[in-house]
Amino acid sequence: MRQYLAGKIRNVAIAGHGSSGKTSLAEALLFKAGATDRLGKVADGNTVCDFDPEETKRKVSVSSAVAPFSWGSVKINLIDTPGLFDFAAGMYEGIRPAESVLIVLSARSGVSVGAEKAYKLADQMGKSKIFFVNQMDSENADFYKVLEELKTKFGPSVCPLVVPYVADHKVQCYINLVDNKAYRYNAKGEPAEVAMPDTGHRLEGLIGAISEAVAETDEELFEKFFSGEQFTRDEIIRGIHNGVHNGAITPVLCGSALTLEGIDMLLDSLVDHLPSAWEAGAETAEDADGNPVEVPCTDEAPLAAYIFKTVADPFVGKLSYFKVVSGKLSGDLIPVNSRTGEPERLGKLVYTTGKKQEETAFITAGDIGAVTKLGASVTGDTLCDPKKVVSFQRMQFPEPCLSMAVKIKNKGDEGKVAQGMARLMEEDPTIRFEQNPETKQQIISGLGEQHLDVIVSKLKAKFGVDIDLTQPRVPYRETIRKKVKVQGKHKKQSGGHGQYGDVWIEFSPYDGEELLFEENVFGGSVPKNFFPAVEKGLQDCVKHGILAGYPVVGLKAVLLDGSYHPVDSSEMAFKTAASLAYKAAMPQASPALLEPIGTLKVYVPDSNTGDIISELNKRRGRVLGMNPTEDGLVEIEGEVPMSEMGDFSTMLRSTTQGRGSFTFQFARYELLPQQLEAGVIEEAKKFMEQE
Repeated sequence: MRQYLAGKIRNVAIAGHGSSGKTSLAEALLFKAGATDRLGKVADGNTVCDFDPEETKRKVSVSSAVAPFSWGSVKINLIDTPGLFDFAAGMYEGIRPAESVLIVLSARSGVSVGAEKAYKLADQMGKSKIFFVNQMDSENADFYKVLEELKTKFGPSVCPLVVPYVADHKVQCYINLVDNKAYRYNAKGEPAEVAMPDTGHRLEGLIGAISEAVAETDEELFEKFFSGEQFTRDEIIRGIHNGVHNGAITPVLCGSALTLEGIDMLLDSLVDHLPSAWEAGAETAEDADGNPVEVPCTDEAPLAAYIFKTVADPFVGKLSYFKVVSGKLSGDLIPVNSRTGEPERLGKLVYTTGKKQEETAFITAGDIGAVTKLGASVTGDTLCDPKKVVSFQRMQFPEPCLSMAVKIKNKGDEGKVAQGMARLMEEDPTIRFEQNPETKQQIISGLGEQHLDVIVSKLKAKFGVDIDLTQPRVPYRETIRKKVKVQGKHKKQSGGHGQYGDVWIEFSPYDGEELLFEENVFGGSVPKNFFPAVEKGLQDCVKHGILAGYPVVGLKAVLLDGSYHPVDSSEMAFKTAASLAYKAAMPQASPALLEPIGTLKVYVPDSNTGDIISELNKRRGRVLGMNPTEDGLVEIEGEVPMSEMGDFSTMLRSTTQGRGSFTFQFARYELLPQQLEAGVIEEAKKFMEQE
């Protein structure tokens, strides 16, 4: 693949809601540009960007994919991102290295949550935006309804550049408002210019809107517009380009990825209207002392590149995708990883088109490539010139919100699960994995049910580990509610030295977590050198309560009295006596179960607050307050038992159509309602039997 300067490179991420046709659009753009010789289909599993076995099987994108091609004298690096919220990591990875985001909408369903999220993320990252209304060939397609929704949702920056002329519920031709020409497409998706249809005043209004938008991008153009002069085509293109770059204009185009209608005009717009890497690819980084520094997107500057995606495959090896912000990255360089401070030896440098790789000697500023077999570098790391060490801002990914416990089908595979998960976490920063020492379970966390399903599938396919997922055990606690005084006496004679230990201990509840041990012995009835043994015996006991085997908290034990034998008493004997006292006291001390309570913050649209509050009440939650947030959502704060949160993420997504999110953090333990104790004790018994 030939090399391009940053001014001739466009890095464009395709984002939007699931099923809006993003991967099909990527396929259409590649085919139209001549980068592929056939038009693949998602349903057939033969598209360039959906090459992962999971994607082929599920017919949806689960990760981002890079596919470069050229249109005229310009190189376009297309980054196809997943639309399903379970695979949001792919959208974050894909938008990070792009200067522009192509947001795809369905002409049938209009502005969906996925489009809103893509727009919001592009805005947060300071990217230019362009809309493409896809599926214009389908029944019930309504471009003008979608256009009104876009204007309502995203404001006056929305500016249509290509619109359809519809008659008898079918698109007759597409009108390019910049060129003021109409085109009809044949069965092969090839355009032919036709006479401009009669659209009444609608066309005049749309063209006038473009002129107004262009006039506001430049003082000279504004004066020309104000004086009533017409803009030239070059002035319109320059004005739109500047407006898209500074966020004042968000173009809207339309067509069909399946029939290739409008795809040529979209390609022209990507080249003409979107900013190049040279214009918008410069970034602010931190130097070695933590001071901000500007990194220009040019070959002449020292090397600075960042890794935005990692693929860890046990068969192929590690592949790190990166964007070169400045300088040139070549195979003979040994850059420094600014996070570790260590030099990184590079493997092969390649350009990727889906799964295909093409070796290259170097990759220039503004361009995107991949390198094999990087050692310690991970997603988010910066590779730079050793003489000028800089660090780019790391991406903030969504936090996982659904956790499940691993149930291994083949005994002894626990180690394999841990190894496999370590590799998968390199690929996907939204995955978490932990070994819970208390519940003795391996816990996998992700963004949703499909996300976890893909993890299970990848563990089997890539690492040969077969697992099921179950609800994690809730880490309950046990406590007492009454003060009791009991004796624990251990006396055993078995020939030779015997065993003798005798203690009187008062057990009482107190406000604390750890066992509080005190001694109040008079007259030496229990020698001081046995006090630690008594405490150690109790410390061992409180690890397992008598109701369901959970750790005991809030327990105060005071050693009051006892007796000893000058020959037969030992530390072991007093340790045993203490445990006997514990076992005698607990049933008398009104034992109870405590459940973990967490602080929940839910962010939802105002229209969903009633549903969510009702749901929290059903889950034994307490609503503490509501506050508006900066992005137009409402924050509902409350406290909810951890045992009630298992399917909360699924419910929230369903109720809010994916707009809602939440955080949940452990706060404290509270008494479990008595009517629920029997069920918890039964579950604990089942688990102990399985162990």
